[in-house]
Amino acid sequence: MNLNRRTFLRASGVALGLPLLESMRPALAAEVVAPRRMVFICTTLGLHPGSFWPKTPGSKYESTEYLKILEDHRDQMTLFSGLEHEGQAGRQPHDSQLTWLTAARSPGMDGFRNSVSVDQYAASKLGFVTRFPSVVLGSNTVMSQSFTQAGVMVPSETSPAKLFEKLFLQGKPDQVRQQKQQLDDGKSILDQLGSQMNQLDKKASRSDHNQLEQYFNSIREAEKEISEARGWIDKPKPKTEAEPPKDINDRADLIGRTRLLMKLIPLVLESDSSRVVSLMIQDHFTVPKVEGVTAEHHNLSHHGRDPKKIEQLNKIEGQILECFGELLGDMKSRSEGSGNLLQNTSVLFGSNLGNANAHDPTNLPTLLAGGRFRHGSYIKQNKPKPLCDLFLTMLNGMGIETESFAQSRGTLTW
Repeated sequence: MNLNRRTFLRASGVALGLPLLESMRPALAAEVVAPRRMVFICTTLGLHPGSFWPKTPGSKYESTEYLKILEDHRDQMTLFSGLEHEGQAGRQPHDSQLTWLTAARSPGMDGFRNSVSVDQYAASKLGFVTRFPSVVLGSNTVMSQSFTQAGVMVPSETSPAKLFEKLFLQGKPDQVRQQKQQLDDGKSILDQLGSQMNQLDKKASRSDHNQLEQYFNSIREAEKEISEARGWIDKPKPKTEAEPPKDINDRADLIGRTRLLMKLIPLVLESDSSRVVSLMIQDHFTVPKVEGVTAEHHNLSHHGRDPKKIEQLNKIEGQILECFGELLGDMKSRSEGSGNLLQNTSVLFGSNLGNANAHDPTNLPTLLAGGRFRHGSYIKQNKPKPLCDLFLTMLNGMGIETESFAQSRGTLTW
């Protein structure tokens, strides 16, 4: 029988509290309510359909070349076909990578303005409950798929070493003071702008008023974020036994750089430094350091059904999926509350291209793991459905009650 932490030894009016005993730990674990999180991972050059999709839907779907790599996690993930965003034809063939998390139509076209991405929507609802409302990562450049409510891109962190420092290394006193001063300076500038804009608003026409109001709201949001961010500076950072990573500066080492970033994701979540993470696996514009590969990743994604090119493409995409499988295994191995880190985290892996060979942004490859959803099946849609329906399901599963997001028509159930 498990002992409760509140168990006392009582005699003659004396109550003696017990120390934390091993037999109390199961009871304690049951009392811990772990936070819910979400992770979004996009490989922007797609996944070769012929190596990815099974033919049989349901729980008895056959393993394909790619799915065999993730076989150990079959019971913790669900595969979806038929999910997409409408209106993704852009100025450039790869512009749909800008809208994988937003679903904004006509990316890159004249007058295009992106909308808020699902990760930043979640981060705005959670606020500074953690040190970082979101963590945005990129395997190559500062470009990301994360956009604010105003449609501004959030730059990604490409350096695992710098991210580790932000997460776990406490700055020296003079560095902390400098951070505070920078935040205070930012707030002072916003105060001045607000005063000037109030004067301008009195002279503005009615048609300009709405635009100015949006600007005021942006100022108010920025001031709020600065104030909340300042509150975290004096709080000690979490400790970790993990070794600080060393950056890989070679852009050709796509797999090494991707693996380093994925290894940091469990540390971000487990330390509760953030509950929202996104990772963009980008085109590195070079021949990746993968055995048997002699051409650029981008060129191989446009294989023209050449078997030799597809064979090389499979090697690259297979290793990306191996990194993803390692991430899921790492998260499963980390106990948390009554479960593990993966059970408390919804992890979405996919691409903005359903068929990169044709730049086709429909029927997007989509895998959802963890998050306490019912898993173990391949869900094949009879007709296309919005990927945003799955976003909506993830938001609600995280406790962010939301009626709609972007192109959603309702939650996705299976």
